[in-house]
Amino acid sequence: MDGFLSQIFCVFFGLPVGAADKVALGVHSVIACTPRTMNAVTDYSINDLIVKRWSPYSFANRSVSDEDLRSLFEAARWAASSYNEQPWSFIVAKKEEAEEFARVLSCLVEFNQKWAGAASVLVLGITRLNFQRNNKPNRAAVHDLGLAACSLVLEATARGLSVHQMIGIVPERVREIYSVPADCEPMTAIAIGYAGDPNDLPEELRARDTSRRPRKPLKEFVFRGKWGVASSLF
Repeated sequence: MDGFLSQIFCVFFGLPVGAADKVALGVHSVIACTPRTMNAVTDYSINDLIVKRWSPYSFANRSVSDEDLRSLFEAARWAASSYNEQPWSFIVAKKEEAEEFARVLSCLVEFNQKWAGAASVLVLGITRLNFQRNNKPNRAAVHDLGLAACSLVLEATARGLSVHQMIGIVPERVREIYSVPADCEPMTAIAIGYAGDPNDLPEELRARDTSRRPRKPLKEFVFRGKWGVASSLF
């Protein structure tokens, strides 16, 4: 704080000279530790976890505990799936594991590497395309990977964590590095951490990180009687 302003602050509040700088530092620290939010503006009432869920591009330099990670994957474990097949698999790397983290990061397309490297944890999402019980195609395989990821995301949100999911990966590289079986398809990547300061992002990403999330009105995708005819609910 400017020296002259600091003296005025101290006189006005009856503080010792120099205390203003300590107060300012304390306020800055509180702000720095306060999670960023981008709450959804909804038309109808929904669960608060869904309101709070969003996908930041910027991540703080703060580690995610093993306890939290175990709970995130436990939530994914209990997702619903067709015939209880549970076709999902995940490859996980923490930032503290520099070599393994770099391997996962290298599986992302170049654009996603620009920002995802700041996350505390990176995950690759893979799904088995055939049922294990009869080797027939599982039409729900990708859908069920999404359900598992959704459970993980909501558990993360409940714990004050942020998650950003990506389709932008290089599947062939995932196969090569991790020896993924032929009947399993690398589909997605997930960045996990605490939302950070958008000013730390490359310029082209700052606007994305601070923009509101547009959503279609319900009448555009909830139909009745015929495709494209909005339900009378809305």
